[in-house]
Amino acid sequence: MTTPQHKIGSGFGARSTADDVLQGIDLSGKLAIVTGGYSGLGLETTRALARAGARVIVPARRPGIAREAVGDIDGVEVEELDLADLESVRRFAERFLATGRSVEIVIANAGIMACPETRVGPGWEAQFATNHLGHYALVNRLLPAIAPGQGRVVSVSSGGHRHSGIRWDDVQFERGYDKWLAYGQAKTANILFAVHLDTLGKDAGVRAFSLHPGAILTPLQRHLPKEEMVAAGWIDEAGNPLDPSFKTPEQGAATQVWAATSPQLADMGGVYCEDCEIAELTGENARAGVRDYAIDPEQAARLWQLSADLTGVNAFTPPH
Repeated sequence: MTTPQHKIGSGFGARSTADDVLQGIDLSGKLAIVTGGYSGLGLETTRALARAGARVIVPARRPGIAREAVGDIDGVEVEELDLADLESVRRFAERFLATGRSVEIVIANAGIMACPETRVGPGWEAQFATNHLGHYALVNRLLPAIAPGQGRVVSVSSGGHRHSGIRWDDVQFERGYDKWLAYGQAKTANILFAVHLDTLGKDAGVRAFSLHPGAILTPLQRHLPKEEMVAAGWIDEAGNPLDPSFKTPEQGAATQVWAATSPQLADMGGVYCEDCEIAELTGENARAGVRDYAIDPEQAARLWQLSADLTGVNAFTPPH
């Protein structure tokens, strides 16, 4: 397949930090929305964007905890939002649209990983529902406020997308649950979402990107038993990271900040990034890059339609 998944020589790399990629970029007067922007990579993303002059809205399922976490950062607002509850998504979006503000950057950062089997809404698998469907509905509802010509939507995926494509015959894992396959499917969905959003939005000047932030120890691992992480070689018995490829949170936040702000990505979109660079298309056993099924435009369009059917939301529905 022909693909724009080719490195562009960004000058940054795996050890670049969010502040590094924002060097010389002034975000004064711009507004960003960062889901989960009060913990882990999201918090570092919020800090970096605010330091560069942006105002940042942090939608949070636990607003009190979020306010404590971001209380020392100027220019940050916290709003209530539960991505697993589509009514909560609707209420957040309606409150925001009622302010009349426009938003230049939306970073779909919040997510859950490898949780025990959990059902939300009408019985949806929680990782697919929270990581993908909640963000799908949120971005579609916010679309009237995303600044045309300068709006960027950044979907935080993972190298974990290589665990699974979309399981079209059993998306909700009704025939047996596997936490890593469910995570992989949700992360593939994050990439396909950006692919099709970019296709639909680019004529209006709204571009979309997805990315793998790298391996970082954050609260995202809260559902994983320590023994499992030790067995995987991630940490030692004391909880210290063992894998030399692991990043700090500041390094982990860099790729999403780069995708959201870099002038190098002007007039581009729909691509999956890693290490502050556009990733290459790679094969089955590779530990880096993006798998072909995750950037397939036909699968992206199919997932978009499925998501519209499930959520009842589609900003791009042609008028009847």
